Amino acid sequence: MVLREHLEAREISDLSIFAAKSSTSAGRAEPEEKCDLRTEYQRDRDRIVHSKALRRLMHKTQVFLAPEGDHFRTRLTHTLEVSQISRTIARALGLNEDLTEAIAMGHDLGHTPFGHNGEESLSKVHPGGFKHNEQSLRVVDILEGNERRRGMNLTFEVRDGILNHTGPILPQTLEGQVVKISDRIAYINHDIDDALRGKIIKESDLPEDCVRVLGKDHRTRINRLVLDLVRSSDGKGEIAMSDECTLYMNKMRDFMFSNVYKSGIVKKDEELEKIERLIHALYYYFHDNPRKMPKERQAMIHEFGVDEVVKDHIAGMTDRYALNVYADLFVPKGWK
Repeated sequence: MVLREHLEAREISDLSIFAAKSSTSAGRAEPEEKCDLRTEYQRDRDRIVHSKALRRLMHKTQVFLAPEGDHFRTRLTHTLEVSQISRTIARALGLNEDLTEAIAMGHDLGHTPFGHNGEESLSKVHPGGFKHNEQSLRVVDILEGNERRRGMNLTFEVRDGILNHTGPILPQTLEGQVVKISDRIAYINHDIDDALRGKIIKESDLPEDCVRVLGKDHRTRINRLVLDLVRSSDGKGEIAMSDECTLYMNKMRDFMFSNVYKSGIVKKDEELEKIERLIHALYYYFHDNPRKMPKERQAMIHEFGVDEVVKDHIAGMTDRYALNVYADLFVPKGWK
């Protein structure tokens, strides 16, 4: 039988000196009795995998709004791809795969319906704005719980990686830094794949110098970036790509913003306006009618205020659920 103590000993003996070790974790806000079989980071990963918030990502937009086809990415498949890339890098560098996977699986739990467009719309109406990484931390700290415990009570290292997977602050662990850059590797490349499938761009449209350096197909580009990152970071206390790969990955990202993310074909202005009207209408409705929210949301108003709870309610919706609620509230039944 392989017990937790054996796994903790393996981490100390086998992992890099730069790796986070579960036995020396900064711990949880609420101390818990340790598991006989799993390390602290394994427990965190399992809690995230079994959460409702993760399952909802299956029905949240990645880039394409209501795509016609079964093979376009969703927020959940993006999360799985980030997790896979992150674990490959962590394994090659001798870092803690369990911590890396936990951060990767939890990094986007706070995303709104309708992707970044939903995030921007909610940020406009919610006092203080809205950032999905901060909401992801709120999900694991407060919103995803049960009658016995509020939130998941995750370790400091997982919470830090989730909060700082985007933005100017680096995560304090190398595992968190791996997820931060893997997120970018994943979305740039799988969004190229989806844009090609959706005929938004052609292979010949991709910048020639980026193709020459990074590769002409999906698997080659990811392999090139992952290998470069591992070789550039090996034996060092930081995670970084070479200057060459950083330059061309960022150039490819700029191309995607100009030709896909801001494309009128992918997201027509009138569709974006509809999303904003929907998000704003729901926000104002529940703000004025808080008793129309689920009872568990209503119970939190006294502690957090109606603005925060309404924001939580809308951010947690899937695309489909948001559309259905909007239709029930604002579309006359005879018009359906």
